[in-house]
Amino acid sequence: MTSSVDKSLELEQVRQRVFLALFIALAIAVHAIEFLLPSPLPWFRVGLANILTVTALFLYGAQAAWTVTLTRILVGALLLGTLFSPGFFLSLSGGLLATVLMTGLYGCLPTRIGPVGVSLVGALGHASGQLLMAWLLIIRHPSVWLMLPYFLLFSFISGLLNGLAASYLLEFLLKHPAFAQLKTARAGRLRIKSHTRNPL
Repeated sequence: MTSSVDKSLELEQVRQRVFLALFIALAIAVHAIEFLLPSPLPWFRVGLANILTVTALFLYGAQAAWTVTLTRILVGALLLGTLFSPGFFLSLSGGLLATVLMTGLYGCLPTRIGPVGVSLVGALGHASGQLLMAWLLIIRHPSVWLMLPYFLLFSFISGLLNGLAASYLLEFLLKHPAFAQLKTARAGRLRIKSHTRNPL
């Protein structure tokens, strides 16, 4: 009986590693494709790869989110031939600030914030980080900050849409046997939270 349980847990862990590898590969592919598409604003990207970062954060934790982000940026730059170019540093600065904010917020409020909230914070952080790096590397003029309201508006819209997509993806993945224990643990946390709010 114990052996059967151990094998089941081992299989679940293997499946989770496969999914994480798939998240990383998809994030790299989406990052590369999005880089080649026209953008509504200079240096601005919708950030579809962030859907996978948010999903990894909620399924695996902060370390997985950092792995997806950094691997996506570094491998994507190698594939596109943009390593150490201004575009690479723009992407890196945006990705770092977004991931810091997302993992920090999720770490502080794990049961009070969902994928949409995390994605919104990440999108706003990504846009701010990119604009700051653009000011440092490309345009050392105060007028560059006039673009900030437009960046934040587009980031809010893209963060909302990406967060909704991540929420639906999480809902779908939690039905998979690879995340059976996580689904049970999450349901338990929700029950505890409900009892705390309504003790009677």
